[in-house]
Amino acid sequence: ELFSPSTVKCGKYDRPEIIIVPYYFVIRSGKLPGVGMVHAPIALLPTSFPESHWKQACELAPIFNELIDRVSLDGKFLQDSLARTKKVDAFTSRLLDIHSKILEMNKKEEIRLGLHRSDYMLDEKTKLLLQIEFNTISSSFAGLGCLVTDLHRTLLNDYGEDLGLDSKRIPGNTATGQFAEALAKAWTEYNNPRAVAMIVVQTEERNMYDQHWLCTLGITYNVRTIRKTLAEIDSEGQLLPDGTFLVGGQAVAVVYFRAGYAPTDYPSESEWRARLLMEQSSAIKCPSISYHLAGTKKIQQELAKPNVLEKFLESKEDIAKLRKCFAGLWSLVDSDITKKAIEKPELFVMKPQREGGGNNIYGDDVKETLLRLQKEGSEEDAAYILMQRIFPAVSPTFLIRDSICHKDHAISELGVYSAYLRNKESVIMNDQCGYLMRTKVSSSNEGGVAAGFAVL
Repeated sequence: ELFSPSTVKCGKYDRPEIIIVPYYFVIRSGKLPGVGMVHAPIALLPTSFPESHWKQACELAPIFNELIDRVSLDGKFLQDSLARTKKVDAFTSRLLDIHSKILEMNKKEEIRLGLHRSDYMLDEKTKLLLQIEFNTISSSFAGLGCLVTDLHRTLLNDYGEDLGLDSKRIPGNTATGQFAEALAKAWTEYNNPRAVAMIVVQTEERNMYDQHWLCTLGITYNVRTIRKTLAEIDSEGQLLPDGTFLVGGQAVAVVYFRAGYAPTDYPSESEWRARLLMEQSSAIKCPSISYHLAGTKKIQQELAKPNVLEKFLESKEDIAKLRKCFAGLWSLVDSDITKKAIEKPELFVMKPQREGGGNNIYGDDVKETLLRLQKEGSEEDAAYILMQRIFPAVSPTFLIRDSICHKDHAISELGVYSAYLRNKESVIMNDQCGYLMRTKVSSSNEGGVAAGFAVL
Protein backbone atom coordinates (compact mmCIF):
# COMPACT_ATOMS: atom_id res chain seq x y z
CA GLU A 1 0.00 0.00 0.00
CA LEU A 2 2.97 2.30 0.48
CA PHE A 3 4.16 1.98 -3.10
CA SER A 4 2.37 2.58 -6.35
CA PRO A 5 3.79 0.79 -9.41
CA SER A 6 3.62 2.81 -12.60
CA THR A 7 5.04 2.58 -16.08
CA VAL A 8 7.29 5.55 -16.74
CA LYS A 9 9.09 6.49 -19.98
CA CYS A 10 12.83 6.44 -19.27
CA GLY A 11 14.95 7.19 -22.32
CA LYS A 12 14.10 4.69 -25.02
CA TYR A 13 12.83 2.08 -22.58
CA ASP A 14 9.45 1.55 -21.00
CA ARG A 15 9.99 0.11 -17.57
CA PRO A 16 8.00 -0.29 -14.38
CA GLU A 17 8.98 2.17 -11.67
CA ILE A 18 8.16 2.24 -7.99
CA ILE A 19 6.81 5.67 -7.07
CA ILE A 20 7.13 6.52 -3.38
CA VAL A 21 3.98 8.24 -2.16
CA PRO A 22 5.05 11.52 -0.48
CA TYR A 23 2.77 10.87 2.50
CA TYR A 24 3.91 7.30 3.10
CA PHE A 25 4.98 8.04 6.69
CA VAL A 26 1.48 9.28 7.58
CA ILE A 27 -0.34 6.10 6.63
CA ARG A 28 -1.24 4.38 9.88
CA SER A 29 -0.90 0.64 10.32
CA GLY A 30 -4.13 0.20 12.22
CA LYS A 31 -6.71 1.66 14.56
CA LEU A 32 -4.70 0.89 17.69
CA PRO A 33 -4.03 4.25 19.40
CA GLY A 34 -0.42 5.34 19.05
CA VAL A 35 0.35 3.16 16.04
CA GLY A 36 1.34 5.11 12.97
CA MET A 37 2.46 8.35 14.60
CA VAL A 38 2.76 11.63 12.76
CA HIS A 39 4.10 14.92 14.11
CA ALA A 40 1.66 17.58 15.28
CA PRO A 41 1.06 20.36 12.73
CA ILE A 42 3.28 23.32 13.65
CA ALA A 43 4.42 26.74 12.51
CA LEU A 44 8.15 26.79 11.76
CA LEU A 45 8.65 30.10 13.60
CA PRO A 46 6.82 31.85 16.46
CA THR A 47 4.14 34.43 15.68
CA SER A 48 4.45 38.01 16.90
CA PHE A 49 1.74 39.31 19.22
CA PRO A 50 1.50 42.69 21.02
CA GLU A 51 2.77 42.38 24.58
CA SER A 52 0.07 44.64 26.02
CA HIS A 53 -2.70 42.42 24.65
CA TRP A 54 -0.85 39.31 25.80
CA LYS A 55 -0.77 40.70 29.35
CA GLN A 56 -4.44 41.63 29.11
CA ALA A 57 -5.38 38.02 28.21
CA CYS A 58 -3.30 36.67 31.11
CA GLU A 59 -4.91 39.12 33.53
CA LEU A 60 -8.39 38.01 32.47
CA ALA A 61 -7.77 34.32 33.22
CA PRO A 62 -8.44 34.26 37.00
CA ILE A 63 -11.48 36.55 36.58
CA PHE A 64 -13.04 34.16 34.05
CA ASN A 65 -12.25 31.23 36.36
CA GLU A 66 -14.17 32.84 39.20
CA LEU A 67 -17.06 33.76 36.89
CA ILE A 68 -17.45 30.21 35.56
CA ASP A 69 -17.35 28.77 39.08
CA ARG A 70 -20.14 31.08 40.23
CA VAL A 71 -22.23 30.48 37.11
CA SER A 72 -21.87 26.72 37.65
CA LEU A 73 -23.49 27.06 41.09
CA ASP A 74 -26.61 28.73 39.67
CA GLY A 75 -28.54 25.72 38.40
CA LYS A 76 -31.65 27.75 37.61
CA PHE A 77 -29.66 30.19 35.44
CA LEU A 78 -28.12 27.33 33.46
CA GLN A 79 -31.44 25.52 32.98
CA ASP A 80 -33.39 28.68 32.10
CA SER A 81 -30.75 30.01 29.69
CA LEU A 82 -30.61 26.71 27.80
CA ALA A 83 -34.34 25.89 27.97
CA ARG A 84 -35.10 26.84 24.33
CA THR A 85 -31.90 25.19 23.13
CA LYS A 86 -32.94 21.98 24.89
CA LYS A 87 -36.05 21.71 22.71
CA VAL A 88 -34.09 21.57 19.45
CA ASP A 89 -30.62 20.27 20.36
CA ALA A 90 -30.70 16.62 21.43
CA PHE A 91 -27.11 16.61 22.71
CA THR A 92 -27.53 19.68 24.92
CA SER A 93 -30.84 18.22 26.08
CA ARG A 94 -29.13 15.07 27.35
CA LEU A 95 -26.53 17.12 29.22
CA LEU A 96 -29.30 19.19 30.80
CA ASP A 97 -31.14 16.02 31.82
CA ILE A 98 -28.07 14.86 33.73
CA HIS A 99 -27.74 18.31 35.28
CA SER A 100 -31.42 18.19 36.35
CA LYS A 101 -30.93 14.82 38.06
CA ILE A 102 -27.94 16.17 39.99
CA LEU A 103 -30.02 19.19 41.06
CA GLU A 104 -32.84 16.89 42.19
CA MET A 105 -30.35 14.93 44.29
CA ASN A 106 -29.36 18.27 45.89
CA LYS A 107 -25.79 17.09 45.37
CA LYS A 108 -23.12 19.66 46.20
CA GLU A 109 -19.78 19.67 44.38
CA GLU A 110 -17.72 20.82 47.34
CA ILE A 111 -14.40 20.27 45.55
CA ARG A 112 -14.50 21.92 42.12
CA LEU A 113 -11.71 21.70 39.54
CA GLY A 114 -11.54 23.55 36.24
CA LEU A 115 -8.79 23.31 33.60
CA HIS A 116 -9.76 25.99 31.13
CA ARG A 117 -8.63 27.79 27.99
CA SER A 118 -9.93 31.17 26.87
CA ASP A 119 -9.38 31.88 23.17
CA TYR A 120 -8.92 35.36 21.68
CA MET A 121 -8.25 37.12 18.42
CA LEU A 122 -6.86 40.63 18.05
CA ASP A 123 -9.16 42.59 15.74
CA GLU A 124 -7.01 44.50 13.26
CA LYS A 125 -9.40 47.41 12.72
CA THR A 126 -10.29 48.23 16.34
CA LYS A 127 -7.08 46.87 17.96
CA LEU A 128 -9.31 45.18 20.52
CA LEU A 129 -8.55 41.75 22.01
CA LEU A 130 -11.86 39.91 21.59
CA GLN A 131 -12.80 36.58 23.13
CA ILE A 132 -13.87 33.80 20.78
CA GLU A 133 -14.89 31.26 23.40
CA PHE A 134 -14.16 29.91 26.86
CA ASN A 135 -13.40 26.18 26.96
CA THR A 136 -14.35 24.28 30.11
CA ILE A 137 -14.05 20.71 28.78
CA SER A 138 -11.05 19.01 27.18
CA SER A 139 -8.96 22.19 26.88
CA SER A 140 -6.38 20.56 24.66
CA PHE A 141 -2.78 21.12 23.52
CA ALA A 142 -1.26 22.21 26.83
CA GLY A 143 1.21 19.32 26.41
CA LEU A 144 2.16 19.82 22.77
CA GLY A 145 1.87 23.60 22.99
CA CYS A 146 4.64 23.71 25.60
CA LEU A 147 6.84 21.57 23.36
CA VAL A 148 6.32 23.95 20.43
CA THR A 149 7.37 26.83 22.71
CA ASP A 150 10.59 24.91 23.51
CA LEU A 151 11.10 24.09 19.82
CA HIS A 152 10.77 27.73 18.77
CA ARG A 153 13.10 28.92 21.53
CA THR A 154 15.70 26.33 20.46
CA LEU A 155 15.44 27.36 16.79
CA LEU A 156 15.84 31.04 17.67
CA ASN A 157 18.81 30.30 19.92
CA ASP A 158 20.51 28.80 16.85
CA TYR A 159 19.16 30.96 14.02
CA GLY A 160 17.56 34.00 15.68
CA GLU A 161 20.41 36.34 14.78
CA ASP A 162 20.04 35.51 11.08
CA LEU A 163 16.27 35.83 11.27
CA GLY A 164 16.26 39.02 13.33
CA LEU A 165 14.28 37.28 16.10
CA ASP A 166 15.12 37.12 19.81
CA SER A 167 14.46 33.86 21.67
CA LYS A 168 14.11 35.84 24.92
CA ARG A 169 10.90 37.38 23.54
CA ILE A 170 9.19 33.97 23.64
CA PRO A 171 7.24 33.85 26.93
CA GLY A 172 7.73 30.88 29.21
CA ASN A 173 4.98 28.28 28.84
CA THR A 174 4.15 26.33 31.99
CA ALA A 175 0.75 24.95 30.95
CA THR A 176 1.65 21.26 31.28
CA GLY A 177 3.25 21.56 34.70
CA GLN A 178 0.52 23.76 36.16
CA PHE A 179 -2.30 21.58 34.80
CA ALA A 180 -0.59 18.53 36.29
CA GLU A 181 -0.16 20.41 39.57
CA ALA A 182 -3.87 21.31 39.63
CA LEU A 183 -4.88 17.68 39.03
CA ALA A 184 -2.48 16.55 41.77
CA LYS A 185 -3.79 19.14 44.24
CA ALA A 186 -7.36 18.03 43.50
CA TRP A 187 -6.30 14.42 44.13
CA THR A 188 -4.80 15.52 47.46
CA GLU A 189 -8.02 17.31 48.46
CA TYR A 190 -9.99 14.12 47.79
CA ASN A 191 -7.89 12.60 50.57
CA ASN A 192 -7.67 8.96 49.54
CA PRO A 193 -4.02 8.00 48.90
CA ARG A 194 -5.09 4.71 47.25
CA ALA A 195 -7.36 6.40 44.69
CA VAL A 196 -6.39 7.05 41.08
CA ALA A 197 -6.89 9.90 38.62
CA MET A 198 -8.84 8.77 35.56
CA ILE A 199 -8.57 10.33 32.09
CA VAL A 200 -11.70 9.82 29.99
CA VAL A 201 -10.58 9.31 26.39
CA GLN A 202 -12.09 8.72 22.98
CA THR A 203 -12.13 5.19 21.57
CA GLU A 204 -9.64 5.90 18.78
CA GLU A 205 -7.71 8.77 20.34
CA ARG A 206 -5.45 10.65 17.90
CA ASN A 207 -4.21 13.27 20.36
CA MET A 208 -3.01 10.90 23.07
CA TYR A 209 0.53 12.28 23.39
CA ASP A 210 -0.73 15.74 24.24
CA GLN A 211 -2.62 14.05 27.08
CA HIS A 212 0.31 11.87 28.18
CA TRP A 213 2.39 14.94 29.00
CA LEU A 214 -0.07 15.73 31.79
CA CYS A 215 0.50 12.29 33.25
CA THR A 216 3.73 13.48 34.85
CA LEU A 217 1.36 13.17 37.81
CA GLY A 218 2.71 9.69 38.40
CA ILE A 219 6.36 10.76 38.44
CA THR A 220 6.21 14.18 40.08
CA TYR A 221 3.29 13.74 42.46
CA ASN A 222 3.07 9.95 42.91
CA VAL A 223 -0.50 9.88 41.59
CA ARG A 224 -1.45 6.83 39.55
CA THR A 225 -3.45 7.55 36.37
CA ILE A 226 -5.65 5.28 34.28
CA ARG A 227 -7.21 5.88 30.85
CA LYS A 228 -10.74 4.69 30.11
CA THR A 229 -13.36 5.25 27.42
CA LEU A 230 -16.94 6.04 28.39
CA ALA A 231 -17.98 2.54 27.30
CA GLU A 232 -15.31 0.97 29.51
CA ILE A 233 -16.44 3.12 32.42
CA ASP A 234 -20.02 1.89 31.95
CA SER A 235 -18.78 -1.69 31.92
CA GLU A 236 -16.33 -1.44 34.83
CA GLY A 237 -17.80 1.40 36.91
CA GLN A 238 -19.50 0.96 40.26
CA LEU A 239 -21.00 3.50 42.65
CA LEU A 240 -20.77 2.65 46.35
CA PRO A 241 -23.44 3.81 48.84
CA ASP A 242 -21.08 6.47 50.27
CA GLY A 243 -20.57 7.98 46.79
CA THR A 244 -17.15 6.42 46.14
CA PHE A 245 -16.67 5.70 42.45
CA LEU A 246 -14.88 2.48 41.50
CA VAL A 247 -13.58 1.57 38.05
CA GLY A 248 -12.18 -1.93 37.73
CA GLY A 249 -12.23 -2.11 41.53
CA GLN A 250 -10.10 1.02 41.95
CA ALA A 251 -11.39 4.14 43.70
CA VAL A 252 -11.31 7.22 41.46
CA ALA A 253 -10.44 10.57 43.04
CA VAL A 254 -10.38 12.76 39.92
CA VAL A 255 -12.12 12.33 36.56
CA TYR A 256 -10.43 14.37 33.81
CA PHE A 257 -12.47 14.53 30.60
CA ARG A 258 -10.67 14.49 27.27
CA ALA A 259 -13.82 13.09 25.68
CA GLY A 260 -17.55 13.59 26.17
CA TYR A 261 -17.81 17.01 24.54
CA ALA A 262 -19.35 15.90 21.22
CA PRO A 263 -22.42 13.83 20.24
CA THR A 264 -20.11 11.32 18.50
CA ASP A 265 -18.61 10.50 21.92
CA TYR A 266 -22.01 9.00 22.90
CA PRO A 267 -22.82 6.40 20.20
CA SER A 268 -25.05 4.40 22.57
CA GLU A 269 -26.82 4.58 25.92
CA SER A 270 -23.75 2.98 27.51
CA GLU A 271 -21.79 6.24 27.28
CA TRP A 272 -24.65 8.30 28.73
CA ARG A 273 -24.96 5.87 31.66
CA ALA A 274 -21.25 6.30 32.34
CA ARG A 275 -21.53 10.10 32.32
CA LEU A 276 -24.45 10.05 34.77
CA LEU A 277 -22.72 7.55 37.03
CA MET A 278 -19.64 9.74 37.31
CA GLU A 279 -21.74 12.84 38.02
CA GLN A 280 -23.59 11.02 40.82
CA SER A 281 -20.32 10.01 42.48
CA SER A 282 -18.12 11.91 44.94
CA ALA A 283 -15.18 11.88 42.50
CA ILE A 284 -13.95 15.32 41.45
CA LYS A 285 -15.03 15.94 37.87
CA CYS A 286 -13.01 18.13 35.50
CA PRO A 287 -15.39 19.41 34.34
CA SER A 288 -18.53 18.68 36.33
CA ILE A 289 -21.76 18.76 34.33
CA SER A 290 -22.43 22.30 35.58
CA TYR A 291 -18.97 23.52 34.50
CA HIS A 292 -19.54 21.83 31.12
CA LEU A 293 -22.82 23.70 30.60
CA ALA A 294 -21.32 26.96 31.84
CA GLY A 295 -18.90 26.78 28.91
CA THR A 296 -21.56 26.49 26.19
CA LYS A 297 -21.94 29.13 23.48
CA LYS A 298 -25.44 30.04 24.69
CA ILE A 299 -24.19 30.81 28.20
CA GLN A 300 -21.38 32.90 26.68
CA GLN A 301 -24.02 34.90 24.82
CA GLU A 302 -26.23 35.25 27.92
CA LEU A 303 -23.31 36.53 30.02
CA ALA A 304 -22.69 39.26 27.44
CA LYS A 305 -26.17 40.73 28.00
CA PRO A 306 -26.44 43.96 30.02
CA ASN A 307 -26.50 43.53 33.82
CA VAL A 308 -25.91 39.75 33.76
CA LEU A 309 -22.28 39.75 34.91
CA GLU A 310 -23.38 41.78 37.91
CA LYS A 311 -25.34 38.75 39.15
CA PHE A 312 -22.12 36.79 39.56
CA LEU A 313 -19.30 39.28 40.22
CA GLU A 314 -19.05 42.14 42.71
CA SER A 315 -15.99 43.96 41.38
CA LYS A 316 -16.93 46.68 38.89
CA GLU A 317 -13.32 46.73 37.71
CA ASP A 318 -13.35 43.00 36.93
CA ILE A 319 -16.71 43.31 35.15
CA ALA A 320 -15.34 46.17 33.00
CA LYS A 321 -12.27 44.08 32.08
CA LEU A 322 -14.46 41.17 30.95
CA ARG A 323 -16.85 43.36 28.99
CA LYS A 324 -13.96 44.98 27.13
CA CYS A 325 -13.04 41.62 25.58
CA PHE A 326 -16.59 40.54 24.69
CA ALA A 327 -17.26 40.40 20.98
CA GLY A 328 -20.79 41.03 19.72
CA LEU A 329 -22.97 38.08 20.76
CA TRP A 330 -26.66 37.73 19.95
CA SER A 331 -29.55 35.32 20.12
CA LEU A 332 -31.35 34.59 16.85
CA VAL A 333 -34.48 35.92 18.55
CA ASP A 334 -33.01 39.39 17.90
CA SER A 335 -34.71 40.16 14.57
CA ASP A 336 -32.63 43.31 13.89
CA ILE A 337 -29.35 41.41 14.15
CA THR A 338 -30.73 38.48 12.15
CA LYS A 339 -31.70 40.90 9.39
CA LYS A 340 -28.20 42.42 9.39
CA ALA A 341 -26.63 38.94 9.27
CA ILE A 342 -28.71 38.06 6.20
CA GLU A 343 -27.72 41.33 4.50
CA LYS A 344 -24.01 41.08 5.44
CA PRO A 345 -23.27 37.46 6.39
CA GLU A 346 -19.52 37.97 6.02
CA LEU A 347 -19.58 40.04 9.25
CA PHE A 348 -21.02 37.22 11.38
CA VAL A 349 -20.33 33.67 12.55
CA MET A 350 -23.18 31.32 13.38
CA LYS A 351 -22.31 28.93 16.21
CA PRO A 352 -24.08 25.78 17.46
CA GLN A 353 -23.60 24.39 21.00
CA ARG A 354 -20.59 22.26 20.02
CA GLU A 355 -16.90 21.90 20.90
CA GLY A 356 -13.92 20.50 19.04
CA GLY A 357 -13.76 22.64 15.89
CA GLY A 358 -15.38 22.32 12.47
CA ASN A 359 -18.91 23.18 13.61
CA ASN A 360 -19.42 26.87 12.83
CA ILE A 361 -21.23 28.45 9.87
CA TYR A 362 -19.66 31.25 7.81
CA GLY A 363 -20.28 33.48 4.79
CA ASP A 364 -23.17 32.76 2.47
CA ASP A 365 -24.00 29.67 4.53
CA VAL A 366 -25.01 32.02 7.37
CA LYS A 367 -27.48 33.76 5.06
CA GLU A 368 -28.88 30.51 3.66
CA THR A 369 -29.27 28.95 7.14
CA LEU A 370 -31.02 32.01 8.56
CA LEU A 371 -33.39 32.24 5.59
CA ARG A 372 -34.18 28.52 5.90
CA LEU A 373 -34.94 28.87 9.61
CA GLN A 374 -37.20 31.87 8.95
CA LYS A 375 -39.06 30.00 6.21
CA GLU A 376 -39.56 26.89 8.34
CA GLY A 377 -40.67 28.95 11.34
CA SER A 378 -39.34 26.30 13.73
CA GLU A 379 -37.56 26.81 17.03
CA GLU A 380 -34.34 25.38 15.59
CA ASP A 381 -32.86 28.89 15.78
CA ALA A 382 -32.43 28.29 19.53
CA ALA A 383 -29.65 25.81 18.71
CA TYR A 384 -27.42 28.67 17.52
CA ILE A 385 -26.01 32.03 18.50
CA LEU A 386 -24.70 34.78 16.23
CA MET A 387 -21.28 36.25 16.90
CA GLN A 388 -19.43 39.20 15.47
CA ARG A 389 -16.73 38.00 13.09
CA ILE A 390 -13.23 39.06 14.11
CA PHE A 391 -10.65 40.03 11.50
CA PRO A 392 -7.05 39.68 12.78
CA ALA A 393 -3.94 40.89 10.93
CA VAL A 394 -2.66 38.65 8.14
CA SER A 395 1.05 37.78 7.97
CA PRO A 396 3.21 35.36 5.94
CA THR A 397 3.86 32.16 7.89
CA PHE A 398 5.69 28.86 7.29
CA LEU A 399 3.22 26.05 8.08
CA ILE A 400 4.35 22.43 8.54
CA ARG A 401 1.83 19.60 8.31
CA ASP A 402 2.66 15.97 7.49
CA SER A 403 6.34 17.00 7.13
CA ILE A 404 5.50 19.35 4.26
CA CYS A 405 6.46 23.00 4.78
CA HIS A 406 4.72 25.73 2.82
CA LYS A 407 4.44 29.48 3.10
CA ASP A 408 1.02 31.10 3.24
CA HIS A 409 -0.82 34.15 4.48
CA ALA A 410 -2.09 33.31 7.94
CA ILE A 411 -3.93 34.61 10.99
CA SER A 412 -3.46 33.61 14.62
CA GLU A 413 -5.50 32.94 17.73
CA LEU A 414 -4.22 33.18 21.30
CA GLY A 415 -5.43 30.71 23.91
CA VAL A 416 -4.67 31.32 27.59
CA TYR A 417 -4.87 28.35 29.95
CA SER A 418 -6.04 28.65 33.53
CA ALA A 419 -6.65 26.35 36.49
CA TYR A 420 -9.20 26.76 39.27
CA LEU A 421 -9.49 24.54 42.35
CA ARG A 422 -11.81 25.20 45.25
CA ASN A 423 -12.76 23.17 48.31
CA LYS A 424 -15.89 24.62 49.91
CA GLU A 425 -15.00 28.22 50.77
CA SER A 426 -11.26 27.82 50.22
CA VAL A 427 -9.78 28.74 46.81
CA ILE A 428 -6.68 26.56 46.52
CA MET A 429 -5.65 27.55 42.99
CA ASN A 430 -6.75 30.29 40.61
CA ASP A 431 -3.93 30.85 38.14
CA GLN A 432 -3.15 31.66 34.55
CA CYS A 433 -1.24 28.60 33.32
CA GLY A 434 0.58 29.24 30.06
CA TYR A 435 -0.71 29.69 26.54
CA LEU A 436 -1.34 28.29 23.09
CA MET A 437 -0.91 30.03 19.75
CA ARG A 438 -2.82 28.54 16.82
CA THR A 439 -2.27 29.74 13.27
CA LYS A 440 -4.28 28.97 10.15
CA VAL A 441 -4.26 30.12 6.54
CA SER A 442 -6.30 33.31 6.26
CA SER A 443 -8.64 31.75 3.70
CA SER A 444 -9.78 29.09 6.22
CA ASN A 445 -12.84 29.80 8.33
CA GLU A 446 -12.37 27.09 10.94
CA GLY A 447 -9.40 26.98 13.29
CA GLY A 448 -9.18 23.61 15.07
CA VAL A 449 -5.81 21.81 15.06
CA ALA A 450 -7.21 18.31 15.62
CA ALA A 451 -9.98 19.12 13.12
CA GLY A 452 -7.28 19.71 10.50
CA PHE A 453 -7.44 23.47 9.98
CA ALA A 454 -4.68 25.05 12.08
CA VAL A 455 -1.12 24.51 13.31
CA LEU A 456 0.43 25.01 16.75
